[in-house]
Order: sequence, then structure tokens, then C-alpha cells
Amino acid sequence: MYNWSVDEKKFKKENPEGYKIWKLEQMINYGLGNEKLREKEVRKFWLKIKDRLDPHKRLLLEFLIWKKVPSSHQFKKDFWRP
Repeated sequence: MYNWSVDEKKFKKENPEGYKIWKLEQMINYGLGNEKLREKEVRKFWLKIKDRLDPHKRLLLEFLIWKKVPSSHQFKKDFWRP
């Protein structure tokens, strides 16, 4: 993942935990690139990131990590359209 709008080195140095949270959100919302998500980190920061994630990606993570089956009304009507 490459982010051109943030000085990642400075951010990581000044606020390590904030940087981890930001990077996790970016990876989930905008793509992983060549990196992988760590389930342990997602669980650790879940309460801080869940409201800032794409709703469909949040539902997928809840299903994969906690086996919480989403109801059909949680999906937008145009979810399957490109």
C-alpha cells in the first residue's frame, strides 16, 4: 500500500499507535497491496476502526473473525452491481 498524502515516517515516529490504526483502516478500505492483515491487530483495534470502515467490508470482517452472519437488510440494494 502506498499513500501519497501522508508523511508515514513522521506519523509513525510521532504517534505509533495512531499510525497502526490509520494504516489498518487504509488497508481494509483501499486495498492491501502486497501486505496481509493480521487478525490479532484487527481484533485489538476493532472498537476504534469499525465505525470508519466501509460497511460491506466491516460485515465481511465480522463474519470472518467472529462468525457473525449479517442480515440481508444490512446490504445496500446495489451491492452486487459493478
